[in-house]
Amino acid sequence: MKADTSKDIELQEWLEAMESLLDAEGPERAKQVFRAVRDFLANENVIVEDATLNTPYRNTIPLEQQPAYPGEIELEERLENILRWNAMAMVLRAYDSGTGVGGHIGTYASAATSLEVALNHFFRVKSGDYGGDLVSIQAHAAPGIYARAFLEGRLSEQQLDNFRRELQPGGGLSSYPHPRNMPHFWQCPSASMGLSIPSSIYQARFAKYLENRGLKPDNGGKVWAFIGDGESDEPEVLGTINIAAREQLDNLIVIVNCNLQRLDGPVRGNGKIIQELERSFRGARWNVIKVIWSGEWDKLFAIDHEGVLQARMEEVVDGDYQMYSVSSGEEVREHWVGNSQRLAEIMQVLSEEEIRCIRRGGHDRRKVFAAFDRAVKTKGAPTVVLVKTIKGFGMQGYEGSNAVHQKKNLSTDERIDSARRLGIPLPDEDIARAAYFRPPEDSDEMHYLRARREALGGTWPERKVNCPALPAPELALFEDQIKGSGERSLSTTMAFVRMLGKLMGHPDLGRYIVPIVPDEARTFGMEALFRRAGIYSFEGQRYRPVDSSTLMPYREAKDGQILQEGICEAGAMASFLAAGTAYAVHGVPTIPFYVFYSIFGFQRVGDMIWSGGDMLCRGFLLGGTSGRTTLNGEGLQHQDGHSQVVANTVPNLLSYDPGFAFELAVIIREGIHRMYELQHEVFYYITIHNQNYPMPAMP
Repeated sequence: MKADTSKDIELQEWLEAMESLLDAEGPERAKQVFRAVRDFLANENVIVEDATLNTPYRNTIPLEQQPAYPGEIELEERLENILRWNAMAMVLRAYDSGTGVGGHIGTYASAATSLEVALNHFFRVKSGDYGGDLVSIQAHAAPGIYARAFLEGRLSEQQLDNFRRELQPGGGLSSYPHPRNMPHFWQCPSASMGLSIPSSIYQARFAKYLENRGLKPDNGGKVWAFIGDGESDEPEVLGTINIAAREQLDNLIVIVNCNLQRLDGPVRGNGKIIQELERSFRGARWNVIKVIWSGEWDKLFAIDHEGVLQARMEEVVDGDYQMYSVSSGEEVREHWVGNSQRLAEIMQVLSEEEIRCIRRGGHDRRKVFAAFDRAVKTKGAPTVVLVKTIKGFGMQGYEGSNAVHQKKNLSTDERIDSARRLGIPLPDEDIARAAYFRPPEDSDEMHYLRARREALGGTWPERKVNCPALPAPELALFEDQIKGSGERSLSTTMAFVRMLGKLMGHPDLGRYIVPIVPDEARTFGMEALFRRAGIYSFEGQRYRPVDSSTLMPYREAKDGQILQEGICEAGAMASFLAAGTAYAVHGVPTIPFYVFYSIFGFQRVGDMIWSGGDMLCRGFLLGGTSGRTTLNGEGLQHQDGHSQVVANTVPNLLSYDPGFAFELAVIIREGIHRMYELQHEVFYYITIHNQNYPMPAMP
């Protein structure tokens, strides 16, 4: 950028000095100097209100920093086109069946390149020396994952034909990723919009927790989460990103598929969703990588010495970019160039057909690989990759249209046209009935497909459970509760806390117990555990707590056992999901006890509890201050008499409302026996009260 020297020679000299510094000492030194100038102004009470949270609307990684692509691009493109066709055929055949089950084509069409680059070069399976990657995909992209498993021979043609019809003879496939329906295939559910981000964040954090407590080796393993840009409007998405940066979760990578569209229309027609998300994530101190333009734009950037092309990219809003995707090359050129003679000269190097077909960055595997490669190498911070795509990419006549999400059928001519453009070598009559295509076993495509996954440890997705059983403790461990309290009055909440302490001290089970509280430990009488077990903090405790001289100080520790989640029920529940699925993800049988205000907490995270059932989660949810409560002044939200009714809607959640301490002891012991010794795929909801009364002995 050049200043007008006739108006501001001094500014030009500053810019030239910075340019010289960049050339001589590089970007890190330039950033150091910039921060020093900014800090100087702040110390002089000159506050720069315009925070530089946005970078220019172009790829974060310039061409000169782009690594060489390690794969065979032509083969990968052929494979991707086959997967696009088979994914489309699944939905078309479901439509043709007359059952009305439907499906979605447009999402996978936009995400296919990102997913295939990751599957060919990044997603690693758990092995003896690697912790394994946990991946959550966009739910509507499931047909593409099924299409790949079909090529690998893991799914049959009949199963593909029974997409969304799971009870058909020969078996079928769930509409979205559902581990409970397909327990050997999907790793985690993602159909409830927005929940995959807090789940992924806390899965990444729990992996660090296990490592810091010595329950898991520090042997790598990334958590990948793919979401759509429209999904980012769910409050759980941006509402939980701060903890990921605060805890330096460099094992977390979020991919936002920015096809600029929701179901009904543009995500931000009058703005730029990529720039908006960049501000949010950079403000939270994430590493942000943007993939906006394909390689075809590089030659245009190379001749844009005056910055007019970049300026136009900044001006155009997402609604216009969507309009370009459904317009002719002539129309795009006219709107894009406007009255700029210099921009017209730059664009002259492209024909109108080239302008019409020029790609967004998310459809260029070189650009996507460069972003993912930098993401996996980032240290000390989580990474978000903002990938610009076209919804329904390759669906001639529908890509980028507002109706593409709901498109479940194509005419015969549209099917033939799509198949021909994808290079599918099937006869027209087979294409008309949406026949699947599978290359011969000895073809280059099939050899490459298998070789790439073998290099990364095996097929994906695959959910393998390899976790040792934990024998349940003898009931005698809870002797005090079994014998009763005599004339002493106590609540079932107090009885539970004492049982929890006994479990944490058990020689075999103790280290696997994970107490979870959302800033209510003192309410439930659990503060005595702070000193004994410690509150988990990845950086330990770098301050002296105000109660350090008391018997029960607030003690944080790097190997702390308690997860104190603050006033964040979504985060606490996400920790419960991570701890309750560690048996499957890490082979570690952690036993979470999440204690919260009963109906106040249950209805707040009800959708995540349902997700826990879908994930085949294990553990104990404890609804405190349930039923008749001594907290009347707190309001009716604590007068719970119906969380048990709501709990009964989750098929694999076993719910109990014990009135006496010995009942609670039997239930908890039996729960550990069923979940961790017999390894049944259930979890428990137990309501506990804070009303005091004498506890009888077990009959």
